[in-house]
Amino acid sequence: MAAGLPSNPLKKIQLVRPAHVWYKHKDIEAAKRFAADFGFYETETIGKTTFFRGYGTEPFVLALEASDKPEFGGAAFVVESEEDLVYAHQSLPKECRATEVHELKDVPGGGKRVTFYDPVDGFPFHLVHGQTEVERRDPGFPVLKFNYPNEKNREPNKFQRFEKRPAPVHKLGHFGMCVTNFAKCYEFYSTYFNFHPSEVRILRMKRLLAERLTNSFQLVHNDEGVDVTVFFRLDRGKEFVDHHCFFFFEGPKMHVHHSSFETHDFDAQVLGHDWLRHQGYTNCWGVGRHVMGSQIFDYWFDPSNFILEHYVDGDLLDMNEPTHHNKAAPDNLHVWGPEVPPTFLQ
Repeated sequence: MAAGLPSNPLKKIQLVRPAHVWYKHKDIEAAKRFAADFGFYETETIGKTTFFRGYGTEPFVLALEASDKPEFGGAAFVVESEEDLVYAHQSLPKECRATEVHELKDVPGGGKRVTFYDPVDGFPFHLVHGQTEVERRDPGFPVLKFNYPNEKNREPNKFQRFEKRPAPVHKLGHFGMCVTNFAKCYEFYSTYFNFHPSEVRILRMKRLLAERLTNSFQLVHNDEGVDVTVFFRLDRGKEFVDHHCFFFFEGPKMHVHHSSFETHDFDAQVLGHDWLRHQGYTNCWGVGRHVMGSQIFDYWFDPSNFILEHYVDGDLLDMNEPTHHNKAAPDNLHVWGPEVPPTFLQ
């Protein structure tokens, strides 16, 4: 199915913003150390789960749960009203196994939640409402004044000076999944939720036929265009929202691709890059600037090989901006920065 209007336009569950992501780790202490070095603020541990906030107002943006194996525990979105939770429980297809509305008793901020499971690949997806926001923290970075060749904005005898430190996380910006059936996932999420495509990547092939031949994949295709990746933003009318908050692409096996967190500015981001590098962590890709969304990116592997991203300077859109269609190719992923590593596209 080509990306566009949903074929069955129902009343939609109104999402407001991403709230948090949940990961399970076998080595929970290593995961917690990485979270601190990535720039999260630890809040509390309840049972097997440690919660981390950013310097924004969400009570937490990351949950790390001790488990016998690494696993993605799903992303959560804030919904507009408790009625949206009730409607989600009542209206989502039976294969989603949507829970009843229930109290969040063992997480910071409380509130209520409905959890459902992706109808194609079964990964969890959480909807929350009524969580108590927290006071915004000072990230400890100034709003800089830059001196350009013909425009000097910083006062004389004022300096730009920084400490070596992690990049402070502000909020969860987006997360992405590899799914096994793009068309079905697109139909589901664009029908039941107020997701709207900002960008759609098109692969010039009728279908992907993957055969394992001597540890590689052979692609058999023709020249018919098929949508293979979508970057969804939220339809909030005239309200400005991030270019994307959820993306997915089709592949042979479902997995979380990455979760992305906003930091303060470019200096904070590169300071964070150097901090993680000096702590011995493995960089996935970055620093560079994306085309779709425009943000400056920096991707890192955590100790369980999950990918987490710092980003700054992303685009804001409202519903006056149309959907853009782009040919799928590594060259349209970034404007500058290192070449796309093969591991990033898996």
